[in-house]
Amino acid sequence: MDVENLEKAIREKEGALSLAFPSLMRKVYVWMLWALTITGVMAYGVASSPVLVESIFSNQALFWVLIIGELALVFGISRWLNKLSLTMATLLFILYSALNGVTLSVIFLAYSPMVITKVFLITASTFGVMAAYGYFTKTDLSKMGKILFMALIGLIIATLVNVFLRSPGFDLIISYIGVLVFVGLTAWDTQKIKGMLAQCEDMDEEAQKIALMGSLTLYLDFINLFLYLLRIFGRER
Repeated sequence: MDVENLEKAIREKEGALSLAFPSLMRKVYVWMLWALTITGVMAYGVASSPVLVESIFSNQALFWVLIIGELALVFGISRWLNKLSLTMATLLFILYSALNGVTLSVIFLAYSPMVITKVFLITASTFGVMAAYGYFTKTDLSKMGKILFMALIGLIIATLVNVFLRSPGFDLIISYIGVLVFVGLTAWDTQKIKGMLAQCEDMDEEAQKIALMGSLTLYLDFINLFLYLLRIFGRER
């Protein structure tokens, strides 16, 4: 069966999927994989350079500028996506993934490559299973999504509180909750992205921007799931 007939069979089976849906869904994961690759390369590259490590992590002001820059980029892409061109939104996504790699380079200083690789594989497997569940399940996950969003807000508050408490036990509890939250969000976001892209009739710029936003969402789910799992399974040097 060729690709065209296969996509036709999928549409007939699933009912409401548009002709453009398969290509748009592929774009979501291609963009996500590219962003993860950029983040990984940047993180390893910075961690491998003593000069860059010293410049970034010995300068607290610079480090906070990078963090604020990341937050501003995510907010900007999400808030003004409709006003941005597809090219500009894509460039901002690339810039964000690169900056995220710079700040995440610290994990190569705290954990061994073997631990990072092991946790990455666990994350990829878990993410894949939950993304597949979110895609194929017939159960409406919207109610679960609202609960997970509230749990995410609570998770952020608890993390900020523990910055002052500095409790290892509380940090471990937060990490387990974080894993559960982002495992659930992966399934919910996948279903939500599928629903939005299924309504796009063609591959116009607006449809591709929706796919790009979906890619950013799943990228953030993957990164956060990875970081929480790393805190659970990782062993500090």
